[in-house]
Amino acid sequence: MKISYNWLQQFLQLDWSPEKIGELLTDLGLEVEGIELKENIKGSLQGVVVGEVLTCAKHPNADKLKITTVNLGNGEPLQIVCGAPNVDAGQKVPVATIGTILYDKKGEGFKIKKGKIRGEESHGMICAEDELGLGASHDGIMILNKELVPGTPCAEVFKIEKDHVFEIGLTPNRADAMSHYGVARDLRAGLMQKDINLELISPSVSDFHVDERRLKIDIEVENKELIPRYCGITITDVEVKDSPEWIKNRLKAIGIAPKNNVVDITNYVLHELGQPLHAFDASKIRGNKVVVKTLEEGTKFLTLDEVERELSSEDIMICDAEDNPLCIGGVFGGLKSGVTENTTTIFLESAYFNPVVIRKTAKRHGLNTDASFRFERGIDINQTKYALKRAALLIEEYAGGKLSSDILDFFPEKVDDFEVFLSFDSVYKLIGQEIPKETIKKILASLEIKINSVTEAGLGLVIPSYRVDVQREADIIEEILRVYGYNNIEFSHKLNASISFDDDKQVKVENTIANQLVAMGFNETMSNSLTKEDYIELSDDLNGNFNVEMLNPLSSDLKVMRQSLLFSGLESIAYNINRKNNSLKFFEFGKTYHKFESGYEEQKHLTLFITGNRAKDTWKLENKLADFFYLKGVIKSLFERLGLTNLKTSPVKSDLFSEGLTLSLGKIKLVDFGVVKRSILKEFSIKQEVIFADIKWDVTLPLVGKKKIKVSDLPKFPAVKRDLALLLDEKVEFKELYNLSFQSERKLLKEVDLFDVYEGKNLPEGKKSYAVSFVLQDENKTLNDKQIDKIMQKLQQTFEKNVGAELR
Repeated sequence: MKISYNWLQQFLQLDWSPEKIGELLTDLGLEVEGIELKENIKGSLQGVVVGEVLTCAKHPNADKLKITTVNLGNGEPLQIVCGAPNVDAGQKVPVATIGTILYDKKGEGFKIKKGKIRGEESHGMICAEDELGLGASHDGIMILNKELVPGTPCAEVFKIEKDHVFEIGLTPNRADAMSHYGVARDLRAGLMQKDINLELISPSVSDFHVDERRLKIDIEVENKELIPRYCGITITDVEVKDSPEWIKNRLKAIGIAPKNNVVDITNYVLHELGQPLHAFDASKIRGNKVVVKTLEEGTKFLTLDEVERELSSEDIMICDAEDNPLCIGGVFGGLKSGVTENTTTIFLESAYFNPVVIRKTAKRHGLNTDASFRFERGIDINQTKYALKRAALLIEEYAGGKLSSDILDFFPEKVDDFEVFLSFDSVYKLIGQEIPKETIKKILASLEIKINSVTEAGLGLVIPSYRVDVQREADIIEEILRVYGYNNIEFSHKLNASISFDDDKQVKVENTIANQLVAMGFNETMSNSLTKEDYIELSDDLNGNFNVEMLNPLSSDLKVMRQSLLFSGLESIAYNINRKNNSLKFFEFGKTYHKFESGYEEQKHLTLFITGNRAKDTWKLENKLADFFYLKGVIKSLFERLGLTNLKTSPVKSDLFSEGLTLSLGKIKLVDFGVVKRSILKEFSIKQEVIFADIKWDVTLPLVGKKKIKVSDLPKFPAVKRDLALLLDEKVEFKELYNLSFQSERKLLKEVDLFDVYEGKNLPEGKKSYAVSFVLQDENKTLNDKQIDKIMQKLQQTFEKNVGAELR
């Protein structure tokens, strides 16, 4: 939120520097994130002075140029070459002296230097209004008032205004500080703690009176729960034109582009008092009646940004007597009912709308306006009529309008100020330090919190209506503390720490696996459990009926809780790839959420993602892409670390994968892994292969530790390795060879590995070549050649007999 230093001065006559005020505001909880210098004219016309043209003659070497001598009031006249057609002797003109920096339309500066133009020296520049940023005209130089004294700084002539703008990081609960008046009110409370008592100057509305009652627009509110208060007044004979400079300067300082006097005044009052207002062209209100209501679901409405929107049946709409929508209440105006240069009569609205409804409407339509920002946080319902009077008087003064009706005020149920009892003991207990009772009373008075009763135990308090966030005793104590000053609270310099010991099995196992994955080059990620509803459509395995939906989602991207960790992981991968980080290894422990007929259910998973190269590029290692078999090795090592071996392999049935496997222990499925389908990757604009594993952690964890670990002595006798190159049918899998090997030799065969596969040239059709290694070992003696050859011959015969293998 932007707050103008000059604007604050209208409410508090304080001579502090912007930096000092910024420090106090931060101490009060209105954190100042930055202070920016603002000028209504960039450069503030520094170096530009009033000059008097003494002589003006034609340039000897150029038809369109003239040589002038100009008196700048500081000694010898200067010679300046000028190309303006209207320059003449006797004129008072603005002159940019040597060294002055002027700015073009793009805001880029250029320095005025001494130079020669067509052979004649020039010691400055006589300026047009667009060259100074004072207008758009470039027809000729500016002609100033003849009464001006040469040498007078032009910054004084044109009343250049400098301002400092505070960027305040406003927390959502501080609705009372969403205006310049609110910030000034808080600032005054802080100053009173420093024994600086200043009057808080409120804008006066004492001159408000109806000029002539000639146009009445009735008000009808259909739902007082949605619209507890609604005020309106008509103003006739309005002349829509530019706003006065002081209003323009105030709005420009906080980043609002001036539009016209009526719209600018509504914006001005909004940022002055925190009350949103809206002006309608009264001629567009049919039946001279405003009806505040909701419309049917799907009703079309054209908003000010020329976008046609479909309304919800929950949106508050401002309509006319014929049910034509004019404005989305509290959020955005309509294109057809807004104030234009042809408007002469307006209906001015000031209201209090239900904050929850406004927040939902703003989110639903993707609109975040200054009005909705304030309505959804809660404004002061008792200020509605006062702000309307303030705006009406300004329109009367600066748009020539006449107040043509009484204020119609729909306010069926008055809102009483909230009452809270404050215990002194609670103050001391919560703050941890005793604050004098008189100091507490003084702070409360500075915050306009009335003391209704005083006892030895505490204070009976009445909270003003603008403090919608102060409803409990703890809220009062927080207010006392922030004004008293967090820096004034004493604290111990002793550092206390406690050592935590977690004997939880799940935590231990997760840390063990996480450490192993990190050692293998993986990075742990943590993604949001909320995700897009549309992701369900990417897989038939996921059912939209099982979605856990948010009642009040922040956005469509955070509408449901995830049923799979795949999509949030792919978002992370896409994010990294888009930033040239193409080789990734991620893992995540996370939950999925499901709404079954039996009730809500959470399931814990461990997911792995691999894409790109296996390792970082180095001069020693050749680039090698990670593939399905690499992930299979990672998974195998994890389950071996958990003591889970002899897992059963079967083809994966999930449609998330183009190819993959499922590993099970008996009938218990532990993990699905494989290559993610390209159609899914395309949704995330990922063009490289991604390998994904989904370990059912809730199922896996109970199995850990059930199998006893057997310990044996290391073998004393050497192992022997032998290889076979086998020609096989394409349909034969390594698994068959593996099982046949151990069936043939149970005692001495220790390992069987496939280390090469060849398919293609020089092989018969329908055939492939497997290179298989076998490790033999006797734990009691060294094997001799005769024993080894006998075993290998037996293996060869087994393969020939059972799978038709041929030795190559």
